[in-house]
Amino acid sequence: MKLIKTLLAGVAVAAVAMPALADTKKAEVLHWWTSSGEAAAIKQFAEAYNAAGGEWIDSGVGGTDMAKSMLTNRLMGGNPPQVGQFNTSREFEELIDAGVLNNIDAEAEAGNWGELFPPIIDNLVKRNGHYYALPVNIHGSNWLWYNIDLLEQAGVEPPSDWDSFFAAAEKLQEAGIVPLALGGQAWQERLTFNAVLLTIGGQDLYLRLFQDRDLSALESDEMKQVVSTYTRLRDLVRATDSGSPGRSWNDATNMVISGKAAMQIMGDWAKGEFIAAEKEIGKDYGCVPAVLPGSTYMISGDVFVFPKTGSDADREAQSLMATTMLDPKVQVAFNNVKGSVPVRPDVDASQMDACGQQAIKLTSDAKVHVGSTSMYISPDLAGALQDIYTEYWNSEGMSEEDVLSLMNSAFKSID
Repeated sequence: MKLIKTLLAGVAVAAVAMPALADTKKAEVLHWWTSSGEAAAIKQFAEAYNAAGGEWIDSGVGGTDMAKSMLTNRLMGGNPPQVGQFNTSREFEELIDAGVLNNIDAEAEAGNWGELFPPIIDNLVKRNGHYYALPVNIHGSNWLWYNIDLLEQAGVEPPSDWDSFFAAAEKLQEAGIVPLALGGQAWQERLTFNAVLLTIGGQDLYLRLFQDRDLSALESDEMKQVVSTYTRLRDLVRATDSGSPGRSWNDATNMVISGKAAMQIMGDWAKGEFIAAEKEIGKDYGCVPAVLPGSTYMISGDVFVFPKTGSDADREAQSLMATTMLDPKVQVAFNNVKGSVPVRPDVDASQMDACGQQAIKLTSDAKVHVGSTSMYISPDLAGALQDIYTEYWNSEGMSEEDVLSLMNSAFKSID
């Protein structure tokens, strides 16, 4: 997020100097939801906003990092959209400090958000007691998705532990089936590392490392097992899927959907792709939260922020947007398509599918879930750790000991 730091030189002045737009309740929404499943999901928001009297102007940008950079650049240029997307994390704190975002305290008070949102999410969308971001969902970042027919063809069951996972992978490989589809991008390799960590070390090891920054966790036998298992997954993908490097996550999901691969470790946004392809849970595909049964679930999510534009009409449009996105019926409609679950707990859970109902149970019990790493550590440290994971995944010269040593150095040198 180094790009954001350049905002401090004067973007706040530029943002409030923008002339008011003539049309009321017109809102340009800058986001990265452009895959087939994501586009179908955000359409639920757009249609609801238009039905509520607004005018949705869609600005979808392919790629999360690209969308965030574009939003930052437009803030720097004094031409922000009315609404912009971020992950549920600490990554927009500097924008708040730069004074370029509206607080949405009035909407929060009217909606009783403090009692509505899970504490881990409520704390992230506030700064100095004020609300600056609207959470719209709760994602689970660590799921195992599998093609039921392919597992049956190979005579294997969904894995219950890592031994059964690699045994199943061997049988799938013998049957000429790609066992695990993985997109070779840095954030996907980081997601895979964290998923492995939570299956082996659980909530205790994860929070020791990322929340408490207890570096003795890196010296534990469990952490060594995490890196060893990550190595086995890397070697499996290298041996069975030559097309992995550079592949997008949704293309990897499509491999499972189309029968080209048996399994994928990915967040629940992958479910939106299965839905878009008209596949049925329990018939065409299956899902295992936290990758392996009984493991710790990692929650993440998406938020929208509301830049200052100097226009009262824009502020009215932003208020309508916040109210619309958080409406209980809209929450269910959107999240059923997106693959996530509603951020508010007072919706009718019976309207969610089988995977969604599992997710609701896990997100409602603090003993079995954690937040994504970006909820605990700075963007700079998160980026440094991701670089270590992806360098190891793609290199030949690093050892498992090097991974742990480099992680130790990153924690010590980066706030």
